[in-house]
Amino acid sequence: MAGIKQTIEMLRSKNIRPSMARIRILDYLLGTTDHPTVEMIHRKLLPEIPTLSKTTVYKTMELLVEADLARLLHMDESEAHFDGNVGDHGHFKCKRCGQVFDFEVDLDALKTRGLEGFSIDEKNLFFSGFCPRCCSS
Repeated sequence: MAGIKQTIEMLRSKNIRPSMARIRILDYLLGTTDHPTVEMIHRKLLPEIPTLSKTTVYKTMELLVEADLARLLHMDESEAHFDGNVGDHGHFKCKRCGQVFDFEVDLDALKTRGLEGFSIDEKNLFFSGFCPRCCSS
């Protein structure tokens, strides 16, 4: 976790009012590598913030993604996942257990053809298959 003071500063640096829900949602996201969905975030924080609604989590996640404090991951048609790591890296989703893993990649060294003259705002690399645990079972 980033720490509450650092999380508040991150929000303020993006001109986002640091409400209790926003602070806890961002702090949770920064402290996990689970790539949670809105449902997962809501379920995790509800015992701590009983008044937290799913709508608040949705709106907060939209705000964090727009402010580049979180990344929205569309890895399949089912659910949107979120990542607090906004730096360049790739994702691997296991087709059996559904777990999402981060992996390092040099996206600047990635060779592409056919994009000459394009302005690239975002780079994502996504693989799917079976994780080592699911391969051995």
